[in-house]
Amino acid sequence: MSKRDVVGRYRGSFIGLLWSFFNPLLMLMIYTFVFGYIFKSHWVGQTGGRISFAVILFAGLNINAMFAECANRAPTLIVENPNFVKKVVFPLETLSWSTLGSALFHLVVSTLVLLAISIFASGYIPWTVVLFPIVLLCFVPFLVGIMWLFASLGVYLRDLKQAVGIITTALMFLAPIMYPMSVIPLRYQHFVLLNPLTVIVEASQDVLVWGKLPNWGLLGGYLLCSCVFAWLAFAWFERTRKGFADVL
Repeated sequence: MSKRDVVGRYRGSFIGLLWSFFNPLLMLMIYTFVFGYIFKSHWVGQTGGRISFAVILFAGLNINAMFAECANRAPTLIVENPNFVKKVVFPLETLSWSTLGSALFHLVVSTLVLLAISIFASGYIPWTVVLFPIVLLCFVPFLVGIMWLFASLGVYLRDLKQAVGIITTALMFLAPIMYPMSVIPLRYQHFVLLNPLTVIVEASQDVLVWGKLPNWGLLGGYLLCSCVFAWLAFAWFERTRKGFADVL
């Protein structure tokens, strides 16, 4: 189902699946031009060429894009597949996994583009990129949990789809994607850590850009909280699924 989703998204276009490569490449070029040449932005406390800020920004935005794709599609997962609810004995919880598989595919492609540009800009990529799958593994339970929660609520609350778009945009600006955590006053940093993107964004930037080991303590705590959240979200999904057919 994930493969069908990815292929179906580009079916009928002239270059087909190659759009999954060109989209992140074009976005990275735009970030480089806007932030590097127009705004002349630089990461606080770091030095580098004009492309360096765009690479750091892109590493964080990739995580946000994956989260936004999963969260924005979740409220309509059940609503857009009424046949699976009414006519077929189907494990509806797997719809979230198929959506996650599609989002993972696009994240992998975007990350490959990021690494290619990093080689072009600095001549090397850090060895810590091998730890990126571990970072993603900590992120997966939260993503699946949020999709189970939003998918079930989206059946009963049709306005949720509009609200989720606002929420994902707000979380992007409230995560250390366009700025480092160090510029946030200490008394507010613990609020920023409550953002579900913060830990994963910082860990991704550490392993993909800075060549540093992630904060294993924070990642371990994040994984534990994500698993508990996913379990509670699945329990809610199973409890509410009995009414899906009646509402649809």
